[in-house]
Order: sequence, then C-alpha cells, then structure tokens
Amino acid sequence: MQAIQILINALVLGSLYGCIAIGFSLVWGVLNVINLIHGSFIVLGAYLAFGLYQSLHLSPWYAIVIAAPLFFALGYVVQRLILNRVITAPVLVTLTLTFGLDLILNNAMLYFFTADYRKLTLTPPLGSVSLGGAVVPVDRLIATATALLLTGLLYLLLRRSRVGRAIVAVRLDRDAAVLMGVDVKSIYAVAFGLGAPLAGCAGVLMALIFPISPLTSSTYLGKAFVVCVLGGLGSVSGALAGGLLLALVETIGSTWFGPSHATTLSFALLIAFLILRPQGLVGRKGFE
Repeated sequence: MQAIQILINALVLGSLYGCIAIGFSLVWGVLNVINLIHGSFIVLGAYLAFGLYQSLHLSPWYAIVIAAPLFFALGYVVQRLILNRVITAPVLVTLTLTFGLDLILNNAMLYFFTADYRKLTLTPPLGSVSLGGAVVPVDRLIATATALLLTGLLYLLLRRSRVGRAIVAVRLDRDAAVLMGVDVKSIYAVAFGLGAPLAGCAGVLMALIFPISPLTSSTYLGKAFVVCVLGGLGSVSGALAGGLLLALVETIGSTWFGPSHATTLSFALLIAFLILRPQGLVGRKGFE
C-alpha cells in the first residue's frame, strides 16, 4: 500500500513538475534564453487564482482560462519590447536581463502581496478518493489531469499547427528556417508567449496544493531547471519524463530519509545526469 501511495504521489507531483518545466524548456530550447523570470510567472499565476477565488469566488479552473491569454500577452510583449533587443547577444547578457526582470517582478509581488504564505482552500472541499488503498485528494487528481492536458495541448500545437511547425523549425535550425520564409523574430515572441501562460497555468494548479508566496519563485525555477536537464532540452515528452523522474526521487527520498533530504537527492541526481547523460532522458547527444 505504501508503494502505491508513493507512485500516486509521484505521478501527481511529476505531472505538475512537467507542466512547470515545459514552458521553461521551450524558451530555452527555441530562443537559447535561460528565462530566470519563469519562477515569478508561476507565483504570479498562483496569486491570480488566489485573488479571483477570494474576491469573485471563481474556481481555479476558470482562472486557467483567464490566465492563459493574459500571460501570453505579457510574455509576447516582454519578448518583443525587451528581450528581442538582445536576443543575438551572448547567453550571459540575456541571463542577466531576465535576472533583472525577475527581481523587478518578484519585488513588486513582495510589495503588493507581502512575503506571508497564503493557501487557496476550496469551500466546500472536494474530498478524497481511494485508489488501490491509497488516499488521494480530488483536487490533486484534477490538477494532475489538467497539467497533463496542458502538456498534451502544447505537444499537439507543436506537431499539428503551422506556427508549431515553425517553432520546431527554428528550434532545429534557425538559418534554414529563415531561408524557408519563417519570420524568426515573430516565432521567438510566440515561443516566449507560450512559455508564459504555461508558467501561469502551472501556478494556478500549484496554488491548489502548495502555499503561495513570492519567496517560492526560486524553488519553482530550480525545479524547472532540474527537470529540463533530466528530460532533455526543448522536448515536451522530455519535460514530462524529467518531471516524473524528479518527483519519484523526491517522493521516495522524503519517505525514506525525510522531507529535508528530498532537495539534496534531486540535485545529486542532476549532477549524475550532467556527468553520465548530459543530453537527458529524451534529448539527443550533441544536439543544442
């Protein structure tokens, strides 16, 4: 029974980690930008869900519908007006720029929301169900299903739509995509715009399970970074696989060694992958 509970908890947490990392991986893979503002986008999405529920009693599922276009517009504008000016600069330049943007957004959230932890508690609670003897809250099951749905929608967008194929083309070979008539600057903005709503929607889902505070943005950013390394850069399936692997290691580590050692184990796994399999679970060796 304990093994079943561990596997279910890992599946729930892994799907959320995958949803957190997929937007980060997309931006990193397509734009070659390590987007340090990603964690603050996640927290901002969580506050959006919390605020809509507290003020208007809107369900978090409605908050996702609202967050998606708002965060897409935010990400698109940030890339077009700010990041696009230094997109061809060395990685250190874009890294410093996104670090500065993250400081601005995070400190703004600290000013308006304070550092106090808040919790989105549904009234009435949705209860829990028993699966093979393991008890799982219904809100976590719905959050898992929603995270997997968002991941699947992005996968279909990249594979079946014209703009998705253009994003993949720029990801594979920017110069060849230009020769084929792809507007690379617009694709960069769309890719960054897609990464932002994925972060915001992930924040809405995380608000159902974890406390909300601007102080947690660095934690979410760290999770996204680890998942990208474990799964493989720029891959939807890689982000999901990396998220599940990280969640499984953390869940088992918390059970056997205590919650305080879960982060230590996850970063030990990160170091092992960087040494033994730097391309990740799904990535291809030598493909950048």
